[in-house]
Amino acid sequence: MDISLDHPVWRALSHYSIGPNDAALTFAARLARENGWSAAHAARVIEEYRRFCFLAVTAGHAVTPSDAVDQAWHLHLTYTRDYWERFCPDVLGRALHHGPTAGGSAEQGRYFEQYAQTLRSYEAVFGPAPADLWPNAQRRLIEDPRARRLHARDGIVVSRRAARWSLLVATGIGLVAVLLWWWR
Repeated sequence: MDISLDHPVWRALSHYSIGPNDAALTFAARLARENGWSAAHAARVIEEYRRFCFLAVTAGHAVTPSDAVDQAWHLHLTYTRDYWERFCPDVLGRALHHGPTAGGSAEQGRYFEQYAQTLRSYEAVFGPAPADLWPNAQRRLIEDPRARRLHARDGIVVSRRAARWSLLVATGIGLVAVLLWWWR
């Protein structure tokens, strides 16, 4: 792929800001808030979203976003006027539709190849993709879709290590209590 970053679409993407400029809650702040990310992480994701959009219109093949990039895309789609009336026609020069999978093994195989091809195109244009934002296909297409998004108000998140330790301690305390009851 021989695409220069002096390409008109890349120049337009580089100067484009999502959403209204006078919003009290910017797109980046909303993206960070809705995903539990830091402002710096959200900024990195937005940059990767720009790169994804560039590939979507210049790579010559269908592209698949990483999960983080997909979160930015989903949020951008909710800014409907900005997305359809400004971003697609003025920045990308064409419509960019989001097409979720129909499911099934044939679709999974197609998305594996499409994601791998996306990563190859990314590397050809931008260099190696950051692994924390563009994981391998196994993680992106098998493990990540099994994840559930959780709001902090709805529960607490405990690492597996802490949960195992707590379970061992609780089991030990329970066992001691049963033994003390038994021997009284």
